[in-house]
Amino acid sequence: SNTPQTLAVVEFANELKTPLLTLAPITIPQGKNEWVFVIPQSVALMVDGVVDHMKSHGVKSAAYIGFSDAWGDAVWREFKRAADAAAIRVTSEERYARADTSVTAQVLRTLTKQPDAVMVGGSGTPGALPHIALTQQGYKGLQYDNHGGVNQDFIRVGAKGVAGTIAPTGPLVVNTQLPASHPLKAIGADFTRRYEAKYGAGSANPFAGYASDAYLLIETAAPAAMKKAKPGTPEFRAALREALEHVSGVRGTEATYTMTPNDHNGARDDARVMVHVVDGAWMLVKE
Repeated sequence: SNTPQTLAVVEFANELKTPLLTLAPITIPQGKNEWVFVIPQSVALMVDGVVDHMKSHGVKSAAYIGFSDAWGDAVWREFKRAADAAAIRVTSEERYARADTSVTAQVLRTLTKQPDAVMVGGSGTPGALPHIALTQQGYKGLQYDNHGGVNQDFIRVGAKGVAGTIAPTGPLVVNTQLPASHPLKAIGADFTRRYEAKYGAGSANPFAGYASDAYLLIETAAPAAMKKAKPGTPEFRAALREALEHVSGVRGTEATYTMTPNDHNGARDDARVMVHVVDGAWMLVKE
């Protein structure tokens, strides 16, 4: 589920002509996506939610602090695009390595620009570092993260340092808080019940949901492929890819998936909600 490693595996999938359903929200270079299907919500879809929230809350300027790797590049690229389109001035861009233990220098440089908000392009527990440092330095503006940081370990590591952090995520994280009308509420509730019965209370998480949804898409596409070719053959792998490209309206834990030959990322707007950290938990943003 890590972006750099997944991008490396993409090369093998294309070379061996084998469908790959990735659990990392990668952006695939044009011409290299023929055999790759992305289960998580696209970075663009999620970052658009962040910038929409910024705009609706009067943010005029924002800074960026992200990983110095492919994931940090992907979030930065989409954040700059969306911010420019929304006429939000990007004041600075800072980077840090996943293994770094401090980002104080990056935060201090960021604060000299006095941004209304700060967007973090990290993931997992290392993604909490900028928020901790911003809080320690007394930053009073809005703090945003991306969907790669939405998990309980982020809150455990960040503690009070991540309080108030706003981020986009899939509906599974806040399934119990969704309105009854949400199209994925019942599916997410059933998955959470079964997953936590096996792995413990609070263990359900977005990456578990992505894995379940990947299996669901294969289960949906495989029967059509099996009518055309024998499993284990190059012909079957090609038929499976074709079947995946025509999956339509399949509801999973994180999205309603519709793929096409030109779009191998099937998640749409119902796959995104905005959440924030309140009293040590991710809570649905109501406004």
